[in-house]
Amino acid sequence: MPEATNSAPLPRQVADAHVDALVELDPVLGTYLGLPESSDRLPDFSPAGREARAELCRTTLARLAEAERRPGGDSAVERRCARLLRERLTAELAVHDAGEGLRAVGNLSSPVHSVRGVFTVMPTVSDEDRAALARRLRAVPAALEGYRASLEAGLAKGLPAGPRQVSTVIGQLDEWTGSGGGGSWFATLVTDGPEALRADLEKGAAAATGAMEGLRDWLRDTYAPAVDGAPDTVGPERYRRWARYWNGTDLDLGEAYAYGWEEYHRVHAEMRAEAEKVLPGAATPWEALRHLDTHGRAIEGVEETRAWLQDLMDEAIEKLDGTHFDLAEPVRRVESMIAPPGSAAAPYYTKPSLDFSRPGRTWLPTMGQTRFPVYDLVTTWYHEGVPGHHLQLAQWTHVADRLSRYQTTVGMVSANVEGWALYAERLMDELGFLDSAELRLGYLDAQMMRSTRVIVDIGMHLGLEIPDHSPFHPGERWTPALAQEFFGMHSGRPADFVESELVRYLGMPGQAIGYKLGERAWLAGREAARAAHGDAFDAKKWHTEALSLGSLGLDDLVAELSAL
Repeated sequence: MPEATNSAPLPRQVADAHVDALVELDPVLGTYLGLPESSDRLPDFSPAGREARAELCRTTLARLAEAERRPGGDSAVERRCARLLRERLTAELAVHDAGEGLRAVGNLSSPVHSVRGVFTVMPTVSDEDRAALARRLRAVPAALEGYRASLEAGLAKGLPAGPRQVSTVIGQLDEWTGSGGGGSWFATLVTDGPEALRADLEKGAAAATGAMEGLRDWLRDTYAPAVDGAPDTVGPERYRRWARYWNGTDLDLGEAYAYGWEEYHRVHAEMRAEAEKVLPGAATPWEALRHLDTHGRAIEGVEETRAWLQDLMDEAIEKLDGTHFDLAEPVRRVESMIAPPGSAAAPYYTKPSLDFSRPGRTWLPTMGQTRFPVYDLVTTWYHEGVPGHHLQLAQWTHVADRLSRYQTTVGMVSANVEGWALYAERLMDELGFLDSAELRLGYLDAQMMRSTRVIVDIGMHLGLEIPDHSPFHPGERWTPALAQEFFGMHSGRPADFVESELVRYLGMPGQAIGYKLGERAWLAGREAARAAHGDAFDAKKWHTEALSLGSLGLDDLVAELSAL
């Protein structure tokens, strides 16, 4: 990165200074970035800790305004970083100032999930690693006490979390602590520790388990009764704020809702055609999918499935590198993992550390299953792994020194990333990798899920009317109950997955719509670039350059992609 004139910082340096300061406040972030000095601490989730993070945002915004006035501060690369930094910090402050952190309870993303999740990515090779693990385990009680203080402050301010979020998290804490008879997750975490550290590790695990049990009891006995009767949906004002946070733009929600319905009807027609090939005479595409659940190709065994997914990603890398992508050697490494018990139902991805010492990893929640239909796995792993999340986020890591660490880590815009991953599924279909009706029906089922997400997420949070052209309750207004029924009718996935997904949408308003809206932005950018270059359009070059842009909100994504 170039030096700033007279040692005064330019926007990229301001952005990276923000990352350094943020790591001090959020050691969990430091661990995900691969910084060992963060490995034995946890964040302060109390109101004071949240305000410290907000004050950092304010300070950085002031420094950014100065940096943009410096010579060189208006260059293209500096301007792109500055726009992202300003938009992200402004969106974060809007969420903070509205008190959203004081009611942060959800089944997928909350402080308690952050606390547990960081233990799944910590290195545990050396005695030093294990000692840091023990110290971080002992830090769990203070972190959860700060979280509880924030929730208490939220209650005092009349800012309740949704009751369905609370009951779901109570159930997750039951599972993590072993209250249902399965044993404590934290105790399992330290079972293979070295003898010299065994006592410290077991003491830390017991402290962490006890803190989780204490939080569960408080949520069940005090917090849940206090929020009983509060709405699970957030309403228009909160929804718009969260939609900006997750998508990096102020959306026209009416247009987005209409687009969701357009995609619903388009995908449904394609599904009917593929379903007829899978099961002639099937009444619905989901009848054909249920047929595939028992009669289609499947992998038996959890470890066998993990290994099969690893082979699938390795094969995709071999076939795509040099033809449709230009992959650096560190980006070619990705690991298939089994998610720990108590995870949400959806598979997920964790990005590599900045030095690639920890590779990118995909995670499969088994939900007690041992048999996994292939139609559901293939397109999901094109999304989570290759060419989806892994190729984008690992490439960002690879080019972090050319952009800024902020643009390739903290400044991630969900709709950009999820939009790319959904585009990646479509790309593999375009390239012929989904070479059977079985695999194409699975892909279209995933597309249908993302289309219905737009419909139900916007519809139920804003209480919109179901249009007359809907085959489901036309003219009625969306409620969470109707949303769950509609989603279940249009998904090949089991009931527990459908319920987990709905709880997720209620707890992360505006996030789920970014998949389809982000995919639309990626497709629009590609088509504009193709139109500009004509026959000279080089897909490999475009993909590689597009994945090297770093994070962009939907405000900027189409314009930047179109110019490549």
